[in-house]
Amino acid sequence: MGRHRDKRKNRASRAEERTSKAKVLDATPPYAGREVPVVRLDASRVRIPKTGPMHVDGIVFADDTLLPSVRDDKSLEQVANVATLPGIVGPSMAMPDVHWGYGFPIGGVAAFDPARGGVVSPGGVGYDINCGVRLLASDLELGEIESRIEPLVDALFDAIPAGIGSTRREVIASEEELDALLAGGLEWAHGAGLATDHDIERVEEHGRIRGARPEAVGERARTRGRPQLGTLGSGNHFAEVGVVDEVFDETKAQAFGLAKGRVTLMIHSGSRGLGHQVCTDFLGTMLRASSKYGVPLVDRQLACAPIESREAEAYLGAMAAAANFAFVNRQVMATWAREVFARLFDAALTTVYDVCHNIATWEEHVVDGKERCVLVHRKGATRALPPGDRRLPRSLRDAGQPVIIPGDMGRYSFVLAGAPGSSATFHSACHGAGRRLSRSAAQRVFGRTDLEGNLRAQGILVRGASRATVVEEAPLAYKDVADVVGVVESAGLATKVARLRPLGVIKG
Repeated sequence: MGRHRDKRKNRASRAEERTSKAKVLDATPPYAGREVPVVRLDASRVRIPKTGPMHVDGIVFADDTLLPSVRDDKSLEQVANVATLPGIVGPSMAMPDVHWGYGFPIGGVAAFDPARGGVVSPGGVGYDINCGVRLLASDLELGEIESRIEPLVDALFDAIPAGIGSTRREVIASEEELDALLAGGLEWAHGAGLATDHDIERVEEHGRIRGARPEAVGERARTRGRPQLGTLGSGNHFAEVGVVDEVFDETKAQAFGLAKGRVTLMIHSGSRGLGHQVCTDFLGTMLRASSKYGVPLVDRQLACAPIESREAEAYLGAMAAAANFAFVNRQVMATWAREVFARLFDAALTTVYDVCHNIATWEEHVVDGKERCVLVHRKGATRALPPGDRRLPRSLRDAGQPVIIPGDMGRYSFVLAGAPGSSATFHSACHGAGRRLSRSAAQRVFGRTDLEGNLRAQGILVRGASRATVVEEAPLAYKDVADVVGVVESAGLATKVARLRPLGVIKG
C-alpha cells in the first residue's frame, strides 16, 4: 500500500513541476493573501462579492453551522478564482458539502456560455470523471436479511473487486468492444445483456453522454481502464447495503420504488484509471491552450480552453467517453450484485437512479432572461431536476429527479427529489456530506482506534481492501450529512424523500 501511494505522489509531483514551468499568463487571484469576505444573503446562502478579475459574484450554500468548516480550507478562495474564468454566466457556486479540490472546489458548480467566450476546464470536472452513485432497491424487508448480513456482505466483497489497482478482466474482449462501450455507454451494456430498459430509463442522460470520441482517449488511459471495468476502486468509493429507516414523502418514495424497512444497495464509483488518465493527459493540453488563447490564470489548476477550440472539442469528447465508461462500470457492478442477491435470497434489485458527480454537460438554462445552451461544470455536485422537467422519464416526472446523497458509513444517507428552486443553481444540489478532516488528519485522529469493531457494535459490518482506507473514511472525518441536506432543503434546491441507514459497507 505504501509503495502504491508513494508512486501516485511522485507522479502528481512531476505533473505539478511540469505545470509550474509552463508558459502561461499568470494573474493575481482576487483575494490573494487576505481573507475572503462573505455577505450573508439568507439563512442558507452567503455571497462572495465580485472584485478585481472576477466576472461574477460567488455564492456558497452554507448556514451558520457549516460556514466555519468552509473557512478552514481554501474552498472560498477557489469559488472566487472560478469566477475569473472567461464566459462564466450566473454566479460561481459551491454546495454545502464544499471543500478544497483541484482548481475548482469539490462541490463547485459553474456554467459557461460559448457566445461569451466561455471555456471548459478539466479542473471543473476533476480526475475521476463521472464519479457517481447508483441506488438500487430490493424487494426484501430488513427482517429477511438481518440474521444473514455477514454472508451477504462477504459475498458482495467477493463479487465486486475493490481497492487500488483492483481488476477484473472478463468483461472487455477487444479494442473494438472498448470503443463501442466508450461511445455507447449503457446502450452498449444493453446490447451485451448487462442492462435492462428500466436501468437505462433511471440513469442520468440514459447512461450515455453524447459526443463521445473514443479516439481522443489515449493509449495509457485505455490500458489502465480496460481491466478495471466492474471494479469499485479505492478512496471514498464504496458499496453499501442499507435499509430505508424513515420516509418523509410517501408519494415521491413510492415513485422512486422506496418504502420503509426495504433493503437497498448503493454503489459509489467512477471511471477508474481511464478517467484519471484522461484528466492527466489533458491538463498539459489545457495549459498550452490557456497560453495560446491568452487566457489569464489566477490558478494554473484552472487551465482551460475556449469551448469552440480544437483543444476543448477533444477534451469534451474524451471526457464523454470516460463518463460512459463510468456508467457501464457501475452497471457491471450492479449486475454482479444482482447475482448475489438472487443466489442468497432469490431477490431482485431495481435501479432507483444513477447520478453523476463530476461532469460537464450541455444544458438549456435561462440566463439573463433568455434560454441559452451553456456548458455546466459540476464537480462534486448532483443534478437535481424539478418535477415536470422534460428530461425526466414519465415514471418520475411528477416526483422530480431522485437526488442521492451518501453520508458516512456510521450514520445515514438521504434520498431527495429535485425542487423548483434548483433553477438558481443550474438545477444542481450537493453530492454528499463533504470531508471535515483530510485523509492524513483522519489517519492521525483515528489510526489507533478499532474503527471496524466500533461500527460492528453499532450493527454495521465493514469489509475494506485495506485498514488504511477504512480509517481515512471514518464517519467523523465527514460533516454530518443531515446538516448538509438541511441547507439544500431550506434553499429550495431539493426536498427530503427518505433516509437510509447502513447495515454493511464495502470500502475500496
